[in-house]
Amino acid sequence: MSDHLMQTYARQPVAFVRGAGCWLFDENGDQYLDALAGIAVNGLGHAHPRLAQALCEQAGRLIHTSNLYRIPQQETLADRLCALSGLDRAFFCNSGAEANEAAIKLARLYGHNRGIENPAIVVMEHSFHGRTLATLSATGNRKVQAGFEPLVTGFVRVPFGDAEAVAKLAVQKNIVAVLVEPYQGEGGVHIPEADYLVKLRALCDANAWLLMLDEVQTGIGRTGKWFAFQHTDILPDVMTLAKGLGSGVPVGACLARGVAAATFVPGKHGSTFGGSPFACTAALTTLEVMEQDGLLANAAEIGAFIRQDMAQRLAGVAGVRDIRGQGLMIGIELDRPCGDLVKQALAQKLIINVTQDSVIRLLPPLVMGQAEAALLTEQLAGLVRAFLA
Repeated sequence: MSDHLMQTYARQPVAFVRGAGCWLFDENGDQYLDALAGIAVNGLGHAHPRLAQALCEQAGRLIHTSNLYRIPQQETLADRLCALSGLDRAFFCNSGAEANEAAIKLARLYGHNRGIENPAIVVMEHSFHGRTLATLSATGNRKVQAGFEPLVTGFVRVPFGDAEAVAKLAVQKNIVAVLVEPYQGEGGVHIPEADYLVKLRALCDANAWLLMLDEVQTGIGRTGKWFAFQHTDILPDVMTLAKGLGSGVPVGACLARGVAAATFVPGKHGSTFGGSPFACTAALTTLEVMEQDGLLANAAEIGAFIRQDMAQRLAGVAGVRDIRGQGLMIGIELDRPCGDLVKQALAQKLIINVTQDSVIRLLPPLVMGQAEAALLTEQLAGLVRAFLA
């Protein structure tokens, strides 16, 4: 390991050099089952042939020109995402944090345009929106914020899943938006009541607030729908995307509709690399493969199988608090810290993740099949049983 890398990660002692579908191969040629997908990024798995071909062809034509000029692939991608989501316009960037920064700036500009001098955004406890100064300030995790004070002001925090707590803020005349993850990922894979977003939509409509959904982790098929909000009948005013959008190529997006879509004007926001021909080709190919191969339905089906099979295999095991999730976004909560399971699983050639100290998080590629899912549940259930024994 190089001494010249900043120590921002506690990296696992393995380097992967090749991938194929749901499998990764290390420097020694050992094969690992990937149940994390680059933290919900590699929806198409690894080395998908159609994606690889499209990227090679695009790299041979043009990689970058900048947003000083029209980018046809960007225009096509905006059209496609708006058609899938029901929103009106898209701004492209390079990551989820950048997409959320765009949403925060958009909300503040929306407030100033309405004559609100110090606009504030409602955010949730245990949320995660990124590691830039504004997004870590919006994040509901003190560990992420510690050491970076003074934080960015203008955020009002309430418990996740509690629409009544949001309703009580209507007396504050400087609120301009609600920023929320439909399902919390980093916060422990928390799924709120089915009508939570519906209630937030009603509150935003009643108070002229923007409903802004952080779908960086939940979007692009992860939950069995294109976007998690589509498990309801609402539309957000703003939605942020990244992770699975480019299947490993960095690309983020901030979508908006109505007045929110018209808030940014030239000079108010931008990105040098955002929406390049190369990144947009990755996103367009991802969407095309997902649609042609039925990966939304597969995510719903395989995710349900994993949750059900894990529930059966761990039935009656003391220490298992909950098995929850939607599609291929799954959390298994234990009654104790279980970070050691990551290394134990790696030793058995299985890639998993632990978040919030005690929640095993599974984010498999959307291409995972029944046989691979069965292997995953068999291995993981055995690891959990041994860990809790």
